[in-house]
Amino acid sequence: MSLTAPSAAPAPRITYRAVLGSPYVARLLGGTLTGRLPNGMAPIAILLWITANGSSLAFGGLLSALYGLASALAQPVKGRLMDRYGQTAVHVPTALLNSSLLLALPLAGPHGERALSTVIVVAAGLSTPPLEAGMRALWPSVLPDQRLRHAALALDTGTQGLLYIVGPLLAAALAAAHSPSLALVATAVLGLAGTTVVATAPPSRRWAPAAGNPGGTPAQRLHSPGLVLLFVSLAGIGFAIGALNVWAVAMAEAHGQDMLSGLLPAAFSTGSFLGGLLYGRRTWPGSATHQLLAGTAAFLAGWLPLLALPGPYGATVAVVAPGAFLTVVVACAYITTDTLTPAGRTSEAYAWLILSIGAGQAAGTALAGHLADHPLASAALPAAGAAFAVTVLLLARPRLSPSGHGTHRRRLRPTRCART
Repeated sequence: MSLTAPSAAPAPRITYRAVLGSPYVARLLGGTLTGRLPNGMAPIAILLWITANGSSLAFGGLLSALYGLASALAQPVKGRLMDRYGQTAVHVPTALLNSSLLLALPLAGPHGERALSTVIVVAAGLSTPPLEAGMRALWPSVLPDQRLRHAALALDTGTQGLLYIVGPLLAAALAAAHSPSLALVATAVLGLAGTTVVATAPPSRRWAPAAGNPGGTPAQRLHSPGLVLLFVSLAGIGFAIGALNVWAVAMAEAHGQDMLSGLLPAAFSTGSFLGGLLYGRRTWPGSATHQLLAGTAAFLAGWLPLLALPGPYGATVAVVAPGAFLTVVVACAYITTDTLTPAGRTSEAYAWLILSIGAGQAAGTALAGHLADHPLASAALPAAGAAFAVTVLLLARPRLSPSGHGTHRRRLRPTRCART
């Protein structure tokens, strides 16, 4: 008699209050965001400390870039270690090492001895705790209900942009009010505190990857053609974000308004946050692949108004639109990754996803820097990155289906991005 009742009654509306009221969700999400706040603080704090101690802005920018690059490159290794030894065994030592190195940086010398400073910064980047991949791996066990998990993933993804608004502002404020060394100390403390909150939570301490299928080679199963093409497409998404940051600086210089360099990325991140809130509150039609393609196409369309070279106010409004679809793209990319990843390798797969976006962002930043003096080319780069992502996804579409991957975790595979 219980078989017909669920089909007759409409599914209850998902609210963020229900998501955050679920056991451990608020703690894990809050701890992860706090522990990842240094991702936005550290590059600015390092740059300010280096320049305050007599080194050039170019060297400070190099160290900031090395920190971010080292952090991204080390993600897959740490993801694989989590899949093998659990989250606590990776989170705790990496957080302790990362914080210790950031605290040690001011001791590198009153003028920031270059060789030692470089070694410390690179080592600190390599040892950043893999909180983002770890959090994504926890959602299925913390929220077995697919609809709640969808909302939590959207909320998690949508709030990421805020890290890169609050983090740099906090680091700059502490450096201005006291000293760049205090900004480094605060970065170290926040990273360690947030990671501790996550690592001591029962879901993280108890988490273990699903047992893999004994047949086949793990490396071959993880790096399937579908996953590789998905990660390549996401590099285009990162490329667009990296190009945006440089274009914002070019806009600020062209219009003589320094605030634009921070206002445009902030508007983009605000769009991402608001888009995530809207996306996670309801069920959307279509499969995960369909939503990924539609979201990426909308992300591309959102960049096209920049080709008209709008003024400061028009540009600020325009970048909200692609930001609003970024959360859809990233959330569905994580779900697609989950459907194509073999049991026991989810953390590593998520880490490769993070690395793909980060590598694309670095490439977009580098190329945009060379084209910053050409307004139309600079404004077109974000759309070019998004167009690349759409093209690769269209080519990869037949391979993004979980059919034929018998070793995958069928019990966690959603058939739709937003519903069971």
